[in-house]
Amino acid sequence: MAQEGRQETRQEARQDPGAEAPLRERPAAPLGRKPARIVVVDDDVTLNRFLSAHLKSAGHAVTSAARWSQAEVALAQAEPDLVLLDLKLPDADGLEKLPMLSETCPVIILTAFATIDHAVEAIRRGAVDFLTKPVNPNAFDLAISRALSASEMKREYELYKRQAKSAADITLLGRSPQMAQLKRMINVVGPAGATVLVLGESGVGKELVAAAVHEASGRADKPFVAIDCATLQAGLFESELFGHESGAFPGADRRKEGLIEAAEGGTVLLDEIGELTSQLQAKLLRVLETGRYRRLGGTRDLVADVRFVAATHRDLKTLVERGDFRADLYYRLTAFTLEAPPLRDRVEDIPLLAEHFLSRRHFARHAQKSFSSAAIDALMRCAWPGNVRELRNVVERAALMSGEAAVIKPSHLGDIGAASSGKRDYVFAFDHPPTLDEITEVYLDRLLAEKTRSRTDIAKTLGVSERNLYRLIQARKSAQDTP
Repeated sequence: MAQEGRQETRQEARQDPGAEAPLRERPAAPLGRKPARIVVVDDDVTLNRFLSAHLKSAGHAVTSAARWSQAEVALAQAEPDLVLLDLKLPDADGLEKLPMLSETCPVIILTAFATIDHAVEAIRRGAVDFLTKPVNPNAFDLAISRALSASEMKREYELYKRQAKSAADITLLGRSPQMAQLKRMINVVGPAGATVLVLGESGVGKELVAAAVHEASGRADKPFVAIDCATLQAGLFESELFGHESGAFPGADRRKEGLIEAAEGGTVLLDEIGELTSQLQAKLLRVLETGRYRRLGGTRDLVADVRFVAATHRDLKTLVERGDFRADLYYRLTAFTLEAPPLRDRVEDIPLLAEHFLSRRHFARHAQKSFSSAAIDALMRCAWPGNVRELRNVVERAALMSGEAAVIKPSHLGDIGAASSGKRDYVFAFDHPPTLDEITEVYLDRLLAEKTRSRTDIAKTLGVSERNLYRLIQARKSAQDTP
């Protein structure tokens, strides 16, 4: 009986010239603020054709399906911005499919059996609107426009939220000749659109340099997203960058956009690119050369409308010579190279940076604090192996340690302030004539205990390579663990 009633309702809709004809006769309307990809899923062939034609006349790309089996293919190929879904299909229940669909795009429910319960349940499961057949033209246009506009506004909000979160940190602070030259080079390469490689020690602010390149480009109003190649496992990195399809691996219960898609039209920063495995290097090279990629588990190529900026503290040329980094990827990345100077090479910027960190928003309660001249002198005499990141941490700690005091003094700077009072004495005491190995071990322990020294600085002090330093540290640990 329900099926007969349904057929009667649809027959009435087809015979009623006022129900669907206006959709065909009405002039094209801007249903949404820009053309969209829309999938219409309805087994009423006549209604499906009318709705599709009307949407196409408004400039949208429309794919039609009469059954869920057809819709699955259309949804995978079209990756729609909006779906019109019949509540009852010959091979599926629209309500059951709704939660899965609504996670990826807005869904408007169509039905000839409208009840309050159906409408409430559809909205609860994720539908953005609920339309009754025969479709009222004005209600249809309003629903389409509202759904597409809301979806676009949501994407823009997420973009602006991401950009606002990092906007305060994008400015590259510094008046030194080194920073002036870096800013000039950013202004040259920013608008060019070329792939950029940012080099520099850990803590110099390579991500800020990459963000400045983005801001100087024609993509500045689009997303800037960063991925840390050093902290993600190979499979996870590929999923983060390219995205994955549902079922691509255990736990992938739905399609996920990768960072390339999230940054569409903008910039992707590949931080610490020297840590990529050879397999991932090959896949990244393909994206750089062809501008195309595939999601994990996908079979269709997608266009990578992004600019890539890479960054590393490692010597990629040496890695190429050792066979640890692809030469073809290296030459592709080094089309334009920027080098962020270490803090020790731009000492004159330290006072400006220190004052900036002291006045940061989350330290607003310390806004009235300032540095004594002795504290500034102490900061400028430090070698800063951790660069700007280390300076920021020292300033934030000093702001806390100074308590209610209005002036930060050398005593509030920890080891840095203590070291500023004069040269440090290194005294080693033995109750026997020590061997050279024993002296080396004690000296190594002393240097490792100094929190202001990096491994690179310790290796230079000892006159050994970082690899040999690592071996010395491992040997020392083994000796200490041996009973």
